[in-house]
Amino acid sequence: MADDIILVDKEDNQIGTGEKMEVHRKGILHRAFSVFVWNDQGQLMLQQRALSKYHTPGLWSNTCCSHPKPGENTIEAAKRRMQEEMGFDCDLKEEMSIIYRSQFDNDLIEHEYDHVFFGTYNGEPNINPEEVNAWKWISINDLLNDVKANPDNYTVWFKIILDRLRNENVF
Repeated sequence: MADDIILVDKEDNQIGTGEKMEVHRKGILHRAFSVFVWNDQGQLMLQQRALSKYHTPGLWSNTCCSHPKPGENTIEAAKRRMQEEMGFDCDLKEEMSIIYRSQFDNDLIEHEYDHVFFGTYNGEPNINPEEVNAWKWISINDLLNDVKANPDNYTVWFKIILDRLRNENVF
């Protein structure tokens, strides 16, 4: 059960569980979360995914993302993974949710009901090198310009979430 994730319908109702890699091979809709941590200067903390990740290694993305375990509350899972990946914890608030589906070069498919959380933190992370290759603070203007100039440097879900946040005038 350690590698099981929560399968959901399009309303985020749990319909079962599945082994993580099998779920990603078959493209089954599952619950996930993406955390965006901002500092008091309005900068977003990005992480560059570890080069050993099973998909999208080395790409830049939001501060933290993962899947809750069966029986685990999504916000508590987000706080747990923040500690495991980035080495810190902060208060989180759900900003929105999205459903997306994307196939990767290695034939894995991410099909997620993704809960997007915002938090505030002003320190430096203590990154786990098995999860994170690098990190940085970036202003939203610099980020949007870089995503436009270098879209292949960023994860699919991150770009989808950024577009929605911009369209909803969150920034």
